[in-house]
Amino acid sequence: MARVLYILMAIIQFSFAFHALRTGRGAKWIMIIILAPVVGCLAYYFIEVFPSSREERDLRKRIHDIAKALNPDGELKRRAEEAAVTASVDNRAALADECLEKGMFDEAIRLYEGCLEGPHANDPRVLFACARAYFYDGRHRQAEEILQRLAKAHPKFRREEARLLEARVLDGLGDTQRALAVYEDLRTHYVGFEAKYRYAALLKRLGDEAKANELFDLIAKNGRRSALESEQEWVKLARQERGVA
Repeated sequence: MARVLYILMAIIQFSFAFHALRTGRGAKWIMIIILAPVVGCLAYYFIEVFPSSREERDLRKRIHDIAKALNPDGELKRRAEEAAVTASVDNRAALADECLEKGMFDEAIRLYEGCLEGPHANDPRVLFACARAYFYDGRHRQAEEILQRLAKAHPKFRREEARLLEARVLDGLGDTQRALAVYEDLRTHYVGFEAKYRYAALLKRLGDEAKANELFDLIAKNGRRSALESEQEWVKLARQERGVA
């Protein structure tokens, strides 16, 4: 176990040192991270790594994924213990998030719905997460109803992501024309390739291969400029659609 923790610390240490070097934050940070791994990494994280940056979010996700791979149920257990001790909305919603990530959709829905009461009845974060849980559970009508509540109470909350989920829900309900309309609107607003790829995939399924291929080609071409790992999934799929390695 000690060896595993040592390897994990070394990976995190290297990630932060490489990030400091690549972003030009100076040799001072690299020395701190190398000489005092735990304190240095924590200090660098809280001082230099800003939550609003997509690049930094990608870095944190990679480190988080490494930790979860070493202990896949650790976070779920921790969240369950916290909710058992203090059944606050934040703790129950965090436990629901872990259930959703684990594919435990019924449990996630039950927890989210339990949070949507009283003063938290229209909590935007919980509404959005609850809609996702219903969608992944195949309960598209309920997902649509939750998204409508979100749009009415908080129309600007994660607007593009909520609209993308709406398009997928409408497709799941068989309302492909409304889904196409939402995707067309997202085509020029959504940051990233996911909305374009899903739009193209739906167009292809409905027989409009010319327009679908135009979008696949656009993703494949522009994908060369993106260094974000999360975007490369859609680039790879688009290239496969067009038979490009």
